[in-house]
Amino acid sequence: MKEVDNIKNLIRHVKESKITFNNFVKWFVLSIISGISVGVVISFFLKSLEYATTTRENHPWLLYLLPLGGALVSFLYFKYGKDSAKGNNLIIEQINNSDGYIPSRMAPLVLFGTFITHLFGGSAGREGTGVQIGASISATLGRMLKLKDIDYNILIISGVSSGFGVVFGTPIAGTVFGLEVHSVGKMRYEAIIPCLISSYIGTYISELFNIHHTNYHMANVGFDNIVFIKVIVCSILFGLTSKLFAELTHYLKRVFANKFPNTSLKSFVGGLVIIVAIIIIGNRQYLGLSLDLLNNAFQSPVFYGAFIIKLVLTAITLGSGFQGGEVTPLFVIGATLGNALSSIVNLPISFMAGVGMIGVFAGATRTPIASFIMGVELFGGIDIRYLFVACAISYVFSGRSTIYTAQKNELLED
Repeated sequence: MKEVDNIKNLIRHVKESKITFNNFVKWFVLSIISGISVGVVISFFLKSLEYATTTRENHPWLLYLLPLGGALVSFLYFKYGKDSAKGNNLIIEQINNSDGYIPSRMAPLVLFGTFITHLFGGSAGREGTGVQIGASISATLGRMLKLKDIDYNILIISGVSSGFGVVFGTPIAGTVFGLEVHSVGKMRYEAIIPCLISSYIGTYISELFNIHHTNYHMANVGFDNIVFIKVIVCSILFGLTSKLFAELTHYLKRVFANKFPNTSLKSFVGGLVIIVAIIIIGNRQYLGLSLDLLNNAFQSPVFYGAFIIKLVLTAITLGSGFQGGEVTPLFVIGATLGNALSSIVNLPISFMAGVGMIGVFAGATRTPIASFIMGVELFGGIDIRYLFVACAISYVFSGRSTIYTAQKNELLED
């Protein structure tokens, strides 16, 4: 009898191993196809943003076309976009509930819309666009292959990972971001292999197109209990700042939508507000991605109020219907806030800029693990304890606020 049971167990293990192997091969192939497709398109997208930024800086008068550019993009979304206007929230709804159709048109619309935003000077990022491109391409591929239910969702999640990883050159963070972003308190581990493969393949493809990502140096302060306490206190501020950004952006979206039901007029007015704000501020470093400001935040003192200016301008840009992401602006907000706090807590500028950059991102996106891993990929293994503390504390003090309203919260119930 025992020998019979052993034979049955052996047969069962062989069958399980065969199923595992077949699934691995299936997702290995699908993830490579998805990663290559997403990598090619996002490489083109990133190149287009470089062109848009250079062109805007060489022709300052383009800023005054921002209202018209926003009105055009909003018109295209109103006329042809359908559910595409929901952006990342549509993707999260599909992943969580399988009830959000992700159209193929989302990729070209968000690519063009983000290009226009940056060409004319809107304050926005690129992560949201990368995620939407990745999800749209993967969803289209899934429909072509007639994937259903969980397989279809897994392919979309892998597209999210690839899109995020390619945009920032951080394939591991991209992997975890795709697994983590849809729900607070729940990870989709069934998608880990597809996310990993597609994120790495996409990043590799971008390297073939000579996509370069900025390297940031973060000073090593060594482990010290006093520094540890200072980081905790500052991380509370990072969490509250991320909460302010998320809530202000959502509030302005409601205000603009109520005051200007016509989406084109809404973006036109938002563009005018940004132009007036820049004229008053007298400084254009807050336009677009603000990468120069981000780099400066790691090197020397910047204006103490830089983080709040970038925060407000980005909230106005996104709140009035312009296309683009939130993560790069969050990096700028966090790094400049950390820069401002460095003299108060008597810690190196580059250290505080790095901690702030990752901390604010973690709080606003509600993805502390992906944020921590991104910090490690960007800065190396220096002071990872402080990075983890910053992500954890900021995550807690951001409360329920998130830039992704469709995120499920598995931890807090009313």
